[in-house]
Amino acid sequence: MAEVLSFTVPSGSDKTLFVWELSPGPGAEALHHSLFTVFSQFGLLYSVRVFPNAPEVTPGFYAIIKFYSARDAYRAQKACDQKQLFQESAVKVCLCTRRKMHQYPIYPLSSFKCQELANYYLGFNGWSKRIIMLQKLSDFKVKQNTSPAKSSARQSLKYFCALEVVLPAYECRSRGAGIAEEYLEQQEGPFEFLMKKKKTQKLAIQKALSDAFQKLLMVVLESGKVAVEYRPTEGDSAAEEFKDLVQVSDVSWNQSYQGEEECLSDFSLDEE
Repeated sequence: MAEVLSFTVPSGSDKTLFVWELSPGPGAEALHHSLFTVFSQFGLLYSVRVFPNAPEVTPGFYAIIKFYSARDAYRAQKACDQKQLFQESAVKVCLCTRRKMHQYPIYPLSSFKCQELANYYLGFNGWSKRIIMLQKLSDFKVKQNTSPAKSSARQSLKYFCALEVVLPAYECRSRGAGIAEEYLEQQEGPFEFLMKKKKTQKLAIQKALSDAFQKLLMVVLESGKVAVEYRPTEGDSAAEEFKDLVQVSDVSWNQSYQGEEECLSDFSLDEE
Protein backbone atom coordinates (compact mmCIF):
# COMPACT_ATOMS: atom_id res chain seq x y z
CA MET A 1 0.00 0.00 0.00
CA ALA A 2 1.24 3.49 -0.85
CA GLU A 3 1.84 6.07 1.87
CA VAL A 4 1.58 9.82 1.36
CA LEU A 5 4.14 12.00 3.14
CA SER A 6 4.03 15.78 3.37
CA PHE A 7 6.63 18.30 4.52
CA THR A 8 4.80 18.97 7.78
CA VAL A 9 5.42 18.06 11.40
CA PRO A 10 4.20 14.45 11.79
CA SER A 11 1.12 14.50 14.00
CA GLY A 12 -0.50 11.13 13.42
CA SER A 13 -0.58 8.81 16.43
CA ASP A 14 0.25 5.92 14.09
CA LYS A 15 3.68 7.52 13.60
CA THR A 16 4.44 7.82 17.33
CA LEU A 17 5.99 5.11 19.50
CA PHE A 18 6.00 4.94 23.27
CA VAL A 19 9.04 3.15 24.73
CA TRP A 20 9.26 2.35 28.43
CA GLU A 21 11.09 0.25 31.02
CA LEU A 22 14.36 1.90 30.05
CA SER A 23 17.12 1.35 32.60
CA PRO A 24 18.19 4.35 34.73
CA GLY A 25 21.92 3.57 34.56
CA PRO A 26 23.06 5.08 31.22
CA GLY A 27 21.40 8.47 31.70
CA ALA A 28 19.10 10.42 29.39
CA GLU A 29 21.76 11.54 26.89
CA ALA A 30 23.17 8.04 26.41
CA LEU A 31 19.66 6.60 26.09
CA HIS A 32 18.79 9.18 23.45
CA HIS A 33 21.80 8.13 21.38
CA SER A 34 21.02 4.40 21.79
CA LEU A 35 17.35 4.83 20.90
CA PHE A 36 18.17 6.93 17.85
CA THR A 37 20.72 4.36 16.67
CA VAL A 38 18.26 1.45 16.99
CA PHE A 39 15.07 3.01 15.67
CA SER A 40 16.63 4.97 12.80
CA GLN A 41 17.35 1.58 11.21
CA PHE A 42 13.63 1.34 10.40
CA GLY A 43 13.22 4.75 8.80
CA LEU A 44 13.82 8.46 9.12
CA LEU A 45 13.05 9.83 12.59
CA TYR A 46 11.51 13.21 13.26
CA SER A 47 12.35 13.23 16.96
CA VAL A 48 13.48 11.16 19.95
CA ARG A 49 12.54 12.54 23.37
CA VAL A 50 13.59 10.90 26.64
CA PHE A 51 11.90 11.60 29.99
CA PRO A 52 12.51 10.41 33.57
CA ASN A 53 9.84 8.26 35.17
CA ALA A 54 7.56 9.85 37.72
CA PRO A 55 8.95 9.83 41.31
CA GLU A 56 6.31 7.40 42.55
CA VAL A 57 7.25 4.63 40.08
CA THR A 58 10.38 2.57 39.49
CA PRO A 59 13.46 4.69 38.64
CA GLY A 60 14.18 4.76 34.95
CA PHE A 61 13.17 6.48 31.75
CA TYR A 62 10.60 6.38 28.97
CA ALA A 63 10.74 7.82 25.47
CA ILE A 64 8.50 9.22 22.73
CA ILE A 65 9.76 8.49 19.21
CA LYS A 66 8.24 10.03 16.10
CA PHE A 67 8.61 8.71 12.57
CA TYR A 68 7.63 10.46 9.38
CA SER A 69 6.19 7.19 8.07
CA ALA A 70 3.46 5.18 9.81
CA ARG A 71 4.71 2.09 8.01
CA ASP A 72 8.19 2.54 9.48
CA ALA A 73 6.75 3.07 12.96
CA TYR A 74 4.71 -0.13 12.70
CA ARG A 75 7.74 -2.17 11.61
CA ALA A 76 9.83 -0.74 14.43
CA GLN A 77 7.18 -1.57 17.03
CA LYS A 78 6.88 -5.17 15.87
CA ALA A 79 10.66 -5.69 15.75
CA CYS A 80 11.61 -3.99 19.03
CA ASP A 81 8.83 -4.75 21.49
CA GLN A 82 9.90 -7.07 24.32
CA LYS A 83 13.49 -7.06 23.05
CA GLN A 84 16.64 -6.22 24.99
CA LEU A 85 17.96 -3.93 22.26
CA PHE A 86 20.83 -2.12 24.05
CA GLN A 87 20.22 -3.08 27.70
CA GLU A 88 20.11 -6.27 29.76
CA SER A 89 16.35 -6.17 30.34
CA ALA A 90 13.70 -6.05 27.64
CA VAL A 91 12.00 -2.79 26.73
CA LYS A 92 8.35 -2.36 25.83
CA VAL A 93 7.31 -0.55 22.68
CA CYS A 94 3.80 0.32 21.57
CA LEU A 95 2.02 2.61 19.15
CA CYS A 96 0.25 5.60 20.65
CA THR A 97 -3.37 6.49 20.06
CA ARG A 98 -4.92 9.87 20.72
CA ARG A 99 -7.49 10.10 23.46
CA LYS A 100 -8.84 13.42 22.24
CA MET A 101 -10.74 13.51 18.99
CA HIS A 102 -10.42 17.22 18.20
CA GLN A 103 -8.42 18.31 15.16
CA TYR A 104 -4.84 19.40 15.67
CA PRO A 105 -3.28 22.12 13.50
CA ILE A 106 -0.75 21.23 10.84
CA TYR A 107 2.63 22.92 11.13
CA PRO A 108 5.23 23.19 8.34
CA LEU A 109 8.62 21.62 8.82
CA SER A 110 11.60 23.90 9.29
CA SER A 111 13.84 24.26 6.25
CA PHE A 112 16.44 21.97 7.86
CA LYS A 113 13.86 19.22 8.41
CA CYS A 114 12.51 19.69 4.89
CA GLN A 115 15.97 19.15 3.44
CA GLU A 116 16.53 16.13 5.68
CA LEU A 117 13.26 14.54 4.53
CA ALA A 118 13.95 15.32 0.86
CA ASN A 119 17.47 13.92 1.04
CA TYR A 120 16.22 10.69 2.62
CA TYR A 121 13.51 9.92 0.06
CA LEU A 122 14.71 11.75 -3.06
CA GLY A 123 18.48 11.53 -2.60
CA PHE A 124 21.04 14.29 -2.09
CA ASN A 125 21.16 14.90 -5.83
CA GLY A 126 17.43 14.45 -6.33
CA TRP A 127 16.54 18.09 -5.79
CA SER A 128 18.04 21.55 -5.86
CA LYS A 129 17.00 25.11 -5.06
CA ARG A 130 17.32 28.26 -7.14
CA ILE A 131 16.98 31.70 -5.60
CA ILE A 132 14.83 33.88 -7.83
CA MET A 133 14.87 37.02 -5.72
CA LEU A 134 16.42 38.21 -2.47
CA GLN A 135 15.34 41.78 -1.95
CA LYS A 136 15.46 44.27 0.89
CA LEU A 137 12.07 45.73 1.64
CA SER A 138 11.64 49.39 2.43
CA ASP A 139 12.92 50.42 5.85
CA PHE A 140 10.29 51.39 8.33
CA LYS A 141 10.20 52.38 11.96
CA VAL A 142 8.17 50.78 14.71
CA LYS A 143 7.12 52.82 17.72
CA GLN A 144 7.91 51.31 21.09
CA ASN A 145 5.24 51.01 23.78
CA THR A 146 6.31 53.92 25.92
CA SER A 147 4.67 57.07 27.17
CA PRO A 148 4.12 59.83 24.56
CA ALA A 149 6.82 61.92 26.19
CA LYS A 150 9.37 59.13 25.88
CA SER A 151 8.20 57.52 22.66
CA SER A 152 10.96 56.36 20.35
CA ALA A 153 11.30 54.28 17.23
CA ARG A 154 13.33 51.25 16.22
CA GLN A 155 14.55 50.69 12.72
CA SER A 156 13.73 47.39 11.12
CA LEU A 157 15.72 45.36 8.60
CA LYS A 158 13.42 43.28 6.42
CA TYR A 159 14.16 40.95 3.48
CA PHE A 160 11.96 39.11 1.02
CA CYS A 161 13.07 35.89 -0.70
CA ALA A 162 11.53 33.96 -3.57
CA LEU A 163 13.05 30.68 -4.67
CA GLU A 164 12.28 27.54 -6.59
CA VAL A 165 12.77 23.90 -5.61
CA VAL A 166 13.56 21.77 -8.66
CA LEU A 167 13.17 17.97 -8.89
CA PRO A 168 14.64 17.01 -12.28
CA ALA A 169 13.78 13.30 -12.15
CA TYR A 170 10.10 14.12 -11.60
CA GLU A 171 9.99 17.16 -13.92
CA CYS A 172 8.57 19.07 -11.00
CA ARG A 173 9.13 22.62 -9.72
CA SER A 174 7.74 24.37 -6.67
CA ARG A 175 8.11 28.03 -5.77
CA GLY A 176 8.09 29.50 -2.30
CA ALA A 177 8.32 32.90 -0.66
CA GLY A 178 9.40 34.12 2.74
CA ILE A 179 9.91 37.34 4.68
CA ALA A 180 12.26 37.80 7.63
CA GLU A 181 12.69 40.80 9.88
CA GLU A 182 15.31 41.91 12.40
CA TYR A 183 15.24 44.99 14.59
CA LEU A 184 18.26 47.26 14.79
CA GLU A 185 19.58 48.95 17.89
CA GLN A 186 20.76 52.55 17.77
CA GLN A 187 24.19 51.72 19.24
CA GLU A 188 25.03 49.01 16.71
CA GLY A 189 28.11 49.50 14.56
CA PRO A 190 28.83 48.39 10.96
CA PHE A 191 29.90 44.88 11.97
CA GLU A 192 26.73 44.21 14.00
CA PHE A 193 24.64 45.62 11.15
CA LEU A 194 26.36 43.31 8.65
CA MET A 195 25.80 40.25 10.86
CA LYS A 196 22.11 41.06 11.29
CA LYS A 197 21.79 41.63 7.56
CA LYS A 198 23.23 38.18 6.82
CA LYS A 199 21.03 36.61 9.50
CA THR A 200 17.89 38.22 8.09
CA GLN A 201 18.73 37.15 4.55
CA LYS A 202 19.37 33.59 5.73
CA LEU A 203 16.06 33.42 7.59
CA ALA A 204 14.18 34.73 4.55
CA ILE A 205 15.77 32.03 2.38
CA GLN A 206 14.93 29.35 4.95
CA LYS A 207 11.30 30.46 5.12
CA ALA A 208 11.00 30.49 1.34
CA LEU A 209 12.53 27.01 1.10
CA SER A 210 10.09 25.63 3.68
CA ASP A 211 7.20 27.30 1.85
CA ALA A 212 8.22 25.71 -1.45
CA PHE A 213 8.36 22.23 0.09
CA GLN A 214 4.86 22.66 1.58
CA LYS A 215 3.44 22.37 -1.95
CA LEU A 216 5.00 18.95 -2.55
CA LEU A 217 3.66 15.53 -1.59
CA MET A 218 5.66 12.31 -1.75
CA VAL A 219 3.91 9.00 -2.43
CA VAL A 220 6.08 6.17 -1.10
CA LEU A 221 5.36 2.64 -2.33
CA GLU A 222 6.14 -0.50 -0.35
CA SER A 223 8.87 -1.26 -2.88
CA GLY A 224 10.61 1.95 -1.85
CA LYS A 225 9.86 3.81 -5.06
CA VAL A 226 8.79 7.41 -4.63
CA ALA A 227 6.46 9.56 -6.69
CA VAL A 228 6.13 13.32 -6.21
CA GLU A 229 3.01 15.41 -6.65
CA TYR A 230 2.87 19.19 -6.83
CA ARG A 231 -0.02 20.60 -4.82
CA PRO A 232 -0.39 24.38 -5.19
CA THR A 233 -2.06 26.28 -2.40
CA GLU A 234 -4.80 28.88 -2.68
CA GLY A 235 -3.53 32.07 -4.24
CA ASP A 236 -0.32 30.37 -5.31
CA SER A 237 -0.62 31.56 -8.90
CA ALA A 238 -0.44 35.15 -7.71
CA ALA A 239 2.47 34.39 -5.41
CA GLU A 240 4.37 32.74 -8.25
CA GLU A 241 4.37 35.94 -10.25
CA PHE A 242 5.78 37.86 -7.27
CA LYS A 243 4.22 41.06 -8.55
CA ASP A 244 3.21 42.44 -5.18
CA LEU A 245 5.68 41.78 -2.39
CA VAL A 246 3.46 43.42 0.23
CA GLN A 247 0.82 40.72 -0.23
CA VAL A 248 3.20 37.88 0.58
CA SER A 249 2.23 36.20 3.85
CA ASP A 250 4.47 37.31 6.70
CA VAL A 251 4.52 34.44 9.20
CA SER A 252 6.61 34.41 12.35
CA TRP A 253 9.64 32.10 12.10
CA ASN A 254 8.75 30.57 15.48
CA GLN A 255 5.45 29.28 14.11
CA SER A 256 7.24 26.41 12.39
CA TYR A 257 8.15 24.95 15.76
CA GLN A 258 4.93 25.46 17.69
CA GLY A 259 3.72 22.01 16.81
CA GLU A 260 6.83 20.12 17.82
CA GLU A 261 6.00 19.83 21.52
CA GLU A 262 2.84 17.87 22.17
CA CYS A 263 0.99 17.24 25.39
CA LEU A 264 1.66 13.66 26.45
CA SER A 265 -1.78 13.45 28.02
CA ASP A 266 -3.20 13.44 24.50
CA PHE A 267 -1.86 9.93 23.98
CA SER A 268 -2.89 6.55 25.28
CA LEU A 269 -1.04 3.29 24.70
CA ASP A 270 -2.05 0.77 22.07
CA GLU A 271 -0.15 -2.44 22.74
CA GLU A 272 -0.10 -4.98 19.96
